[in-house]
Amino acid sequence: MKYLTITSYNIHKGMSPLNRLVKMQQIGAALQSVGSDILCLQEVQGQNLKRAVKYNEYPDQSQHEWFGEYLDLQNSYGKNCEYENGHHGNAVLSRHPLDPKHNINITVNKLEQRGVLHCEVQPEGWETPLVVLCAHLNLLENDREKQYRAIAEYVNDAIDQDQPLILAGDFNDWKKVSCERLAGRINMTEAFMSCHNKLLPTFPAKLPVLSLDRIYVRNLQVNRAWVHKGKPWSTLSDHLPISAEVCLR
Repeated sequence: MKYLTITSYNIHKGMSPLNRLVKMQQIGAALQSVGSDILCLQEVQGQNLKRAVKYNEYPDQSQHEWFGEYLDLQNSYGKNCEYENGHHGNAVLSRHPLDPKHNINITVNKLEQRGVLHCEVQPEGWETPLVVLCAHLNLLENDREKQYRAIAEYVNDAIDQDQPLILAGDFNDWKKVSCERLAGRINMTEAFMSCHNKLLPTFPAKLPVLSLDRIYVRNLQVNRAWVHKGKPWSTLSDHLPISAEVCLR
């Protein structure tokens, strides 16, 4: 295989931007139309007992399993935040063999429990597995700076410098500093900076003005990168998904 398509998407727990409607079926159909090889999803609901009772269309199973069945993808889930009626976190889904590794806790305050899900994907014809890190970072810049350091330490200690690597997710990086403060520490390139020399807005979905989502790569070539705009995406979540097409160097 020459190219892989990677998509990162904060799915807002499968609910509409104002949490009034369940959007799982529509999100599934939209993602199916994209046909990505690898999905990095944030705010994936592992369980929500209240919504399962309130909404008939809310799936009984965890959302990563539901998407895995709907899209016929292998899946892995990292639980970040647990509460009385359920939990949520990040998920990686893959068209190729998927090997879950670790869920790294990067929580720095009690109000925002965050993590980075580490998986390996084995694309057909690749001698070395692709490392996929799916991340969700905090809202405050001081917290994100601590998380940049934690992610950089993990990448530099746990991942071979020569292995192909993707770090994707919701970075909440409205100040656009993660390219410098994180990527530079781990020798990674942001896909949109590589293709467009700028970051493109992804939030809020209806009228995006802030660039919060990222796809970083190492030992990979970015062929193209794009934001999924307009309908149905503008009505499915509070974020727009982003995609990048990559290949081995």
